[in-house]
Amino acid sequence: MRKLKVTELNRLTPEAFKESRKIPLVIVLDHIRSLNNVGSVFRTSDAFKVEAVYLCGITACPPHVEIHKTALGAEDTVTWKYFDDTLAAVDKLRQQGYTVCAIEQVEGSIMLDKLLLDKNKKYAVIMGNEVKGVQQAVVDKCDMCIEIPQYGTKHSLNVSVTTGIVIWDFFKQLSD
Repeated sequence: MRKLKVTELNRLTPEAFKESRKIPLVIVLDHIRSLNNVGSVFRTSDAFKVEAVYLCGITACPPHVEIHKTALGAEDTVTWKYFDDTLAAVDKLRQQGYTVCAIEQVEGSIMLDKLLLDKNKKYAVIMGNEVKGVQQAVVDKCDMCIEIPQYGTKHSLNVSVTTGIVIWDFFKQLSD
């Protein structure tokens, strides 16, 4: 096997990416502290054609050198918006017809491997703070909570890893 060269990957130009059809998914970052995590979410969102990333509360916004280190330019291709308050972002998404889902361990959560999405709906997933998770007030406004099954001794994953797993699952179910 021979590794492919970057020129052989047939990647979209930033202009073509902006014009391309996206999956009906918005990622909402609820008070994410790490700029590396923010950058990673942008990069994964670019890879799987996520519609937008909403940055809320203390979550840093581009342009920022620390975000760029992991985003590698995806912060310039993926549409993003900033909200002072995550609840305002949730309200806006609900008004626009999105099904809003927190990625959180709660009573009655739906395990990601059991989740069935409707291709005719739009979704938003809320990713929580690295220590505190998704705010309870935000969880209270969600249509559902989704949990990633875990089988080891730890009961949490890094937020950028979690986002990648969730985006991949949504992409598989929502892409043409």
